[in-house]
Amino acid sequence: MTEDWAAVARAINERMNELGLRQRELAERSHVSQAIVRELQHRTVERRRSARTLEALSLALEWHPDHLAAVLAGRKPLRPGETGNTTMDEVLARLTAIEGRLEEITRRLDTMAERVAPVVNPAAQRRPR
Repeated sequence: MTEDWAAVARAINERMNELGLRQRELAERSHVSQAIVRELQHRTVERRRSARTLEALSLALEWHPDHLAAVLAGRKPLRPGETGNTTMDEVLARLTAIEGRLEEITRRLDTMAERVAPVVNPAAQRRPR
């Protein structure tokens, strides 16, 4: 099977421009390292990527989970917003999106807890002299 990494790079770059995303933002949204995003965008390292990486990037770019895998394989990807022919595609896409949001909420709650702790328990913040 021929893999078209140039097509993947073009698709990622065009979609990032459409959405006004930067590398860092795409990395945060997809939970894929910024280094991998950069490698894919600029084709600096062409090696097999996990299906999960391509799926996470596809979802972060607001595409069907299989979009980048289809581009890589030379297949016509589903258009943004399409869920595919099976109910399973829709369920998996929704679960992945929920998982990403839960991770984001957890990070925000941890940050809030760190900020609130000194106010709630100021004695714990004082050092013994």
